[in-house]
Amino acid sequence: MQITLSKTPRAAALALSAALVSTPMLALAPSAAMAVPPGGYADLVEAVSPAVVFIEVTATAQNVDMQHQLPQGMPEELRRRFEHMLPGQDGAGAVPQQGLGSGFIISADGQIVTNHHVVAGADTVTVKLADGRSFAAEVVGSDAMTDIALLKITADVDLPMVAFGTSKSLRVGDEVVAVGNPFGLGGTVTSGIVSALSRDIQSGPFDDFIQTDAAINRGNSGGPLFNNAGEVVGVNTAILSPGGGSVGIGFSVPSDLVQTVVADLADDGSVERGWLGVQIRPMTPEVANVLGYDSPKGAVIEAVSADSPAANAGLKAGDIILSFGETDVNDLRDLTRAVATSTPDKATKVVVLRKGAEQTIDVTVGALKPKPA
Repeated sequence: MQITLSKTPRAAALALSAALVSTPMLALAPSAAMAVPPGGYADLVEAVSPAVVFIEVTATAQNVDMQHQLPQGMPEELRRRFEHMLPGQDGAGAVPQQGLGSGFIISADGQIVTNHHVVAGADTVTVKLADGRSFAAEVVGSDAMTDIALLKITADVDLPMVAFGTSKSLRVGDEVVAVGNPFGLGGTVTSGIVSALSRDIQSGPFDDFIQTDAAINRGNSGGPLFNNAGEVVGVNTAILSPGGGSVGIGFSVPSDLVQTVVADLADDGSVERGWLGVQIRPMTPEVANVLGYDSPKGAVIEAVSADSPAANAGLKAGDIILSFGETDVNDLRDLTRAVATSTPDKATKVVVLRKGAEQTIDVTVGALKPKPA
């Protein structure tokens, strides 16, 4: 099963590897800091394999109302005979479902990173190591907006672990490696290059994906993407796939963002995000031309919510936000990410263009309230 990420029609579906399905998911292995020799990746793969983990989840499927599946106009007697055979009828209730995912150990005491969608809704989570050991795992915290989750297992010895590298240093053309379990084929190694950076696949405000042509299929979710030094530079999350398999376009959450989210989850199990309280739209080319810009930039405020941090600071509809704190706002994503990652109740300097003149306004960002489950 695939979860479509795209919110707009496209010729091909952007798909996540879903956790609660019968097809296993790929785990990508942690790493050791080493250079890849000219002969290939064998030494790197051998070094990182002990820290590969597979994540098995169980969840209870909700009762499915399939009354509407019965043919219209079916005689009442026949309808009564068939109804008791439908899922969720006559006490049949929901049935347990299983799925497999992937993850990687980031600390000797058993912290594990995976995707949010791998463990979302799970009743039990079991982590299996390459050496055959199996552990019950606790979901420390999970963040749907970045699709990152943190698990914890407890062992009586130190566990093999992986080191994060910085995704900021990645360049298009850099080599990357994935090791894992696509379609249940354990121990599979794929390699490729960074095809593009900062990809927006319209899955949310944190879209800033690494695109790679290293083969990523259903089963790769939650596994890491490695650089040649064996450092995790991304967490594999989505593929562009017309038919469900790899066509050489996969997406990974950059490690710099992952580390920030994981640190927040480890602290209290949740991610606290900033809230400004404005509706925004892009600057049009016509407005940019009038203002003397070579191309559109900034975020135009369309509306300001009452009693919001923006309203309290004096921001107005028509203001064009040019920078937020240390972040230059070149497009809407720059502003949404800067606000979301800012610390609530902390004053931030915001540069706006108002009636042709730049102004600096101090804004105290509020805390974004989580949406009801």
